[in-house]
Amino acid sequence: MASSLVQDLIEAGIHFGQRSSGWNPKMAPYIYGKRNGIHIIDIKETVKGLLLAKKFLTKVVAEGKDVCFVGTKRQARSVLEQRVGDIKMHYVTERWLGGTLTNFRTIRQRLKRLEELEQIEQHDNFASYSKKMESQLRREKAKIERNLRGIRAMDKLPGALVVIDVKREVNALREARKLGIPTICLIDTDGDPDLADIPIPGNDDSMRSIDVVIRELCLACADGKQAREARPRDEAAAGQPAAEGQPRRSRRAQFRADDEGGSPTATEPVVANNG
Repeated sequence: MASSLVQDLIEAGIHFGQRSSGWNPKMAPYIYGKRNGIHIIDIKETVKGLLLAKKFLTKVVAEGKDVCFVGTKRQARSVLEQRVGDIKMHYVTERWLGGTLTNFRTIRQRLKRLEELEQIEQHDNFASYSKKMESQLRREKAKIERNLRGIRAMDKLPGALVVIDVKREVNALREARKLGIPTICLIDTDGDPDLADIPIPGNDDSMRSIDVVIRELCLACADGKQAREARPRDEAAAGQPAAEGQPRRSRRAQFRADDEGGSPTATEPVVANNG
């Protein structure tokens, strides 16, 4: 299975980075070498980051939290809409609206407005409004639907954020960090790994490489959903209530526990992954 994943990643060209003239020195630990002025990403580091991300996402979803995928670049849109939509998670493929996370209450109000406009349309197809007002309402509905359709069912903040291209989605990453939401990022050689809690070094310009990474992360989310559905049945059979009120562990401690299977303490500080 691991060899099959490596083969898929290599065939997708995930090891091809950016030109060496435009690289970020912080990505040095993830770079294997250079050929013809192009950096080659170490596929071992890619697999390591991807497997750690899968373990973490499975755990997050199993605990009852959802995941939001962010990729507004052209190469990522169709991949996210198809694969993330299939597992009923949330995604942003249009422009990231400022405050999507930090001002989540306002975003929910806009989604309620969308529901109102849809009810008006279903009731009389805007026939009770003037032509000018009808045009304005239809434009408003289309704009809200275009920008927020992927997070329409997100009624609470996500448990993790998956981002394609840290340079393009820096605003989303800043909001996630401000709220303490863990981030998993596909990072090319020109990106900053300090922005990600779990970096996955790889080509973020290739649709095929994005597809392989998102496919694997979505499979992890699907496994987490199965575990989430099985947990209430297991607890009911054992006669034990769900665990609540446990101390909150740091993100770094959670990742370490997923990677090593240990039991870190809750007193470790929350720090960014420096690669």
